Amino acid sequence: MLALGMEWHGTMSTATLAIPSTVDQQRIVQAFRLNKYIPHFPTAKQSYALLLPHLEVFFGGSGGGGKSDWLLMSALQHVNTPGYSAILFRRTFTELSKPEALMDRAHGWLRLHKDARWSGMEHAYKFPSGAQIVFSHLENESSIYEHQSAAYQFIGFDELTTFTERMYTFLFSRLRRLKGSPIPLRMRSASNPGGPGHQWVKQRFIVQSNQSRRPFVPARIVDNPFIDSAAYERSLAELDPVTRQQIKDGDWDIIAEGNMFKRSWFPIVHDWPRNAHLVRSWDLAGTEARRHADPDWTVGLLLGELGGRYWIIDIVRERLSPKDVEDLVRQTAEVDGRRVDIVMEQEGGASGKTVIQDYATRVLRGFTFKGQPSTGSKVVRARPASSACGAKNIMLLEAPWNGPFLEEAGLFHNPKIHDDQIDALSAAVNYLAKYKPLKVW
Repeated sequence: MLALGMEWHGTMSTATLAIPSTVDQQRIVQAFRLNKYIPHFPTAKQSYALLLPHLEVFFGGSGGGGKSDWLLMSALQHVNTPGYSAILFRRTFTELSKPEALMDRAHGWLRLHKDARWSGMEHAYKFPSGAQIVFSHLENESSIYEHQSAAYQFIGFDELTTFTERMYTFLFSRLRRLKGSPIPLRMRSASNPGGPGHQWVKQRFIVQSNQSRRPFVPARIVDNPFIDSAAYERSLAELDPVTRQQIKDGDWDIIAEGNMFKRSWFPIVHDWPRNAHLVRSWDLAGTEARRHADPDWTVGLLLGELGGRYWIIDIVRERLSPKDVEDLVRQTAEVDGRRVDIVMEQEGGASGKTVIQDYATRVLRGFTFKGQPSTGSKVVRARPASSACGAKNIMLLEAPWNGPFLEEAGLFHNPKIHDDQIDALSAAVNYLAKYKPLKVW
């Protein structure tokens, strides 16, 4: 019998479940840990993802693939186990509580059961076993510290691309259990492509895909038999082509490119001329990681130039405190060597001059260093680099940082996307165009 709080008609075929034919219905229920709080049987893709024993699983792709249902099912799997604690996140409380979102969906599932008690003060459901599922949000990065003393065995993120990478990775520190506990530790997330966190989510789960460590389970509309796919696709037809492709087909590669830099304009190379003129351009983050929801990056881009052609040789990209930034800049200079000039954007006013003076006399003493006053908008400063790029004269040395750089370049100048790497490239190109006659190698 299926203890699901519902009637099941027919048999569980292996085609429906995508599992071995030797597994019978009772063993299926035991394997999935299905219970009366889960009102319907999972789809094939949901079934597969529910069975995965890994610490980290990402379920995503197109809209309508059953992502939110899967997250809620996953959180409910162990509510009959004493001591179990789960938490489900959306970026804002409005997103968490709107119709058909996680909390509203949980109300529809659990209010049918009098033994699942809702606490409006804690935004949590509590079960007879003593287990609980909490619904919460992380509006900015400082919100993560509200969970600093908490302990969960399950953490779920709905629409992961709306969160920052730091929010996601910090919550791993809250996954813990008592010694000898049978409850597995699980980090589960779901999302469509797109959104401000598209780049880091794609890099973590798609580009650096490792199915043995952090499986990615793609799901599309056709994988969800419970949705009216024809009506949903008619709604999607009203979207712009890029957003429609992201939501309809779960396309992680399509992006809305800007006009100044195209991904295809950057040839990937395996070497660079050793007699090139070299400069390391730094774009320092204007916001600290702990004080901003999605802080800027500190970027150090190493550019070589020879005969009017450019090679991006290395990119250092970190989110650090001001003191750690100074240490990073100094250490990078030591590794690059004194042959490499160092340039840094000089902000306007007395404070900008003070920062440059401090770096010149203390942090980078002994190196060729220059502050470069910023004149004009980011777009104006990027035009020389854009022109060289359009002529296929900016090469990328093949490296793991190519993907994040190309995505940022293709989206420049989108106000929702970081442009620190392009700012660093612009400053490096402008510096070499102006100052390279000062040195001959």
